[in-house]
Amino acid sequence: MTTAKGAARAATDSPVFRTIARIGYVVLGIVHIVIGAIAVSVATGGAGEADQGGAMEKIRDTPAGVLLLWAIVLGLTALAVWQVAEAFLERNSDAKKKWGYRVKYIGTAVAYLAIAFTALVYALGGSSDSSQSSQSLSAQLMDSPGGLFVLILIGLIVLAIGIAFIVRGFTRAFEKRLDLPAGAARKGIVTFGVVGYVAKGVAVAVTGALFVVAAFTHDPEAAGGLDGALHTLAGLPLGSVILWVVAAGLIIYGVFCFARARYARM
Repeated sequence: MTTAKGAARAATDSPVFRTIARIGYVVLGIVHIVIGAIAVSVATGGAGEADQGGAMEKIRDTPAGVLLLWAIVLGLTALAVWQVAEAFLERNSDAKKKWGYRVKYIGTAVAYLAIAFTALVYALGGSSDSSQSSQSLSAQLMDSPGGLFVLILIGLIVLAIGIAFIVRGFTRAFEKRLDLPAGAARKGIVTFGVVGYVAKGVAVAVTGALFVVAAFTHDPEAAGGLDGALHTLAGLPLGSVILWVVAAGLIIYGVFCFARARYARM
């Protein structure tokens, strides 16, 4: 076990691996910027799916899009491995103190791998529909024993993740994992982080709430994933304004990811 940990530590500490992991933050930023841009289109009455699948489709349609998709696969997979290393190699005080931090790292790794898998599907010429997948999952759970409970649990977990993003933004907890420069640059990066985390948290929280609504109304179509959440925001009073704000926040979060690539502690 000690040998395995030593080998894993050596691999994740290598300059090449760290560079690839930092590229992961860059491509993560690109994905969020594209999702935000699609959300702006939705807010103005345009078409498009404002989720990972919609973003990957837009990226694939650009010059060198397939190459960028492979960069997303590689970068986010490296980031996922890094998160797992943070959870189990105990290189930081967080992992030593609480299992809760380890759960957070593993959850983040799973999220990165999910986006990487979507990119892989599109890089290989396929496609996916997260809204349809969410609705299909909801329908299957509703038809299975205890499925409603599981669906509500999924919704509450996703809702909690969204709230955690919002809290992390307002409390500026993300600063702990960054080595930021002093002066105006630091203020600008922190501001982008606060706005970005809160906007993403709102989008994720609404996504979770829709799973709970789907369970209580026995309507699997209510669970529409991130795209469904953003369309739900658009349908609220002053919804177009709210969606504009969230869309701009997602774009800002994407830009923040660029800064994170440079200043993340790795």
